[in-house]
Amino acid sequence: MYRYILASLSPYAVLGTACLLGGGWAWGALIWMTVYVAVMDKLPVRPLAATDWAGAQALPVVLAGAHFALLALAIPALAQGALSGLKAVALGVAVALCFGQVSNSNAHELIHRGDRWQHWLGAAIYVSLLFGHHTSAHMRVHHLWVATPRDPNSARFGQGFWAFLPRAWIGSFRAGLAAERALRKGRGATPYRAYLAGAAAMLAAAWLLAGGRGVLVLLLLAGYAQIQLLLADYIQHYGLRRETLANGKYEPARAHHSWNAPHWYSSAMMLNAPRHSDHHQYPARDFAALRLDPGMPQWPYAMPIMAVLATVPPFWRRVMDPRVHEVTENCE
Repeated sequence: MYRYILASLSPYAVLGTACLLGGGWAWGALIWMTVYVAVMDKLPVRPLAATDWAGAQALPVVLAGAHFALLALAIPALAQGALSGLKAVALGVAVALCFGQVSNSNAHELIHRGDRWQHWLGAAIYVSLLFGHHTSAHMRVHHLWVATPRDPNSARFGQGFWAFLPRAWIGSFRAGLAAERALRKGRGATPYRAYLAGAAAMLAAAWLLAGGRGVLVLLLLAGYAQIQLLLADYIQHYGLRRETLANGKYEPARAHHSWNAPHWYSSAMMLNAPRHSDHHQYPARDFAALRLDPGMPQWPYAMPIMAVLATVPPFWRRVMDPRVHEVTENCE
């Protein structure tokens, strides 16, 4: 299980070093988060086996600490450091990719944990990216209504990512808030108060770290990370729909309602986020125990590459629309 440790922690180590040393490390950080991951996925390494690994309980907590440490290093490094021009852009993109891919996957793992403190640790990661409402939207809306029109984060067939983006952001904010209010039936405050207060505290902390430029850096990093997060939602359920049963209810979420990928390195880096079908069938299952069966719908490329492809809707549809038709036909 050392692959989970190395693949998920190494981005924080490389990017943290780049924040401290600058120079050519900025380009190295970007190469690490893009080219290196793609190359590692191509190596002939056997897929990760599903297992009840004891370290699966501790690793997400360590990664949470690494996330906040990198955030504290990145804001002043990008706002006040010696980097300028393309090197600053390279480092900023690399850090935001790490937040959107690794930190997001880790926060997702934590909010599903039964321990309340771990759930709120995951929520704190989302709050630090000014996206705290995703905690409620994911738990109260997405897992109930995935692959149905009632889920703002399940992309319809033919819908491009840039049309999906505002619908998912605004829709999930509203749907999560409505779900929290319905749960409390008008009694007590919803977590949205904490999400908004936490976001304000993060902006204040960025100001203390690096002034107005620090606030701008946080906004840019969080915005890019949020795009990465919503790209993950977009590609994981694109075009897949649960059938409406005779009683008017939707069929249960099954394996063919999510897209998956077998690539070992990006899966280890993102705590098996590409094994999405099994997660929706067993939401409480630890990341290391998630399975990938041959019959589950699979992307033709690794998850990070599919996310890049989704940013160009004509290319995305050319690759994915025939596969959606194939999955739909096989399930009829």
